[in-house]
Amino acid sequence: QLVESGGGLVQPGGSLRLSCVASFSSSIFRDVAMGWYRQAPGKQRELVATITSGSGPTYVGSVEGRFTISRDNAKNTVYLQMSGLKPEDTAVYYCNTAPRVYSWGQGTQVTVSS
Repeated sequence: QLVESGGGLVQPGGSLRLSCVASFSSSIFRDVAMGWYRQAPGKQRELVATITSGSGPTYVGSVEGRFTISRDNAKNTVYLQMSGLKPEDTAVYYCNTAPRVYSWGQGTQVTVSS
């Protein structure tokens, strides 16, 4: 029910924009908090950004000021604009509700390397 896209290989300092389309009800989508998560090799999955429909976004400290989460309720889509990418941002990125309700999608690989 969640399809992520937009990942790729980028050099340090570069930018990417991730997209996630949710196929569950739009009436549910507009009312739930959505989040972007990531899982780096050998590490636990972590929540890096959250957005609700009524309040401002929140970020984990390591991405604050570099990542921007946004949503388009008309398209059931949530975005993650990433800039100033660092090698430690390398991970598979997933979206889901926050807290997670649905099964994980396939994710999208982000690799930051020179």
